[in-house]
Amino acid sequence: MENARQISVSDKMQSDYTYALEAKAGDDFAPDFKPHFSPQEMLKLGVFEGKYLTDCTQEFPTEWFDEAKLSPTPDPNLNYFGVKSRQPLGVWRDKGWIYGPDPRGWFQWYCRYYLGRRLERTDRIQIGRWKGFARHAGQVRANCYPGDIFCRPRQRQALLQWSHDPFI
Repeated sequence: MENARQISVSDKMQSDYTYALEAKAGDDFAPDFKPHFSPQEMLKLGVFEGKYLTDCTQEFPTEWFDEAKLSPTPDPNLNYFGVKSRQPLGVWRDKGWIYGPDPRGWFQWYCRYYLGRRLERTDRIQIGRWKGFARHAGQVRANCYPGDIFCRPRQRQALLQWSHDPFI
């Protein structure tokens, strides 16, 4: 795309990385990718124990962080469902869950995709992972009474962190 806006990244985990925004923010998603929440909504609700993106706020729109629940150290109480919900990044690396130029994993990819970055191969992989995560919604439906949103709180928190509806 000609004249695509360029974003330069320099934070604790990535430096000298630049990407182009090729789509309008929050628009032009792949037809099979329909996230339930925007990154801003997820940060406001409480995800990743408040620790995610704390050193790279300059990369993303300031309004994303206006009401975000952030902390310099992981705090499960900041999560919407008040539970510990994440594995260390080393586990993600060991399991091969980090793809493309996003060293923080799926949510970093989603934030950049939401802004308008498009990387065909990486996008296809991450959208496939997002689609596969929907299986957790089925487990919640099968094991919880309707309206009991605190049944299976870890699975619900994980659904939120993958931008699926945890309030099913």
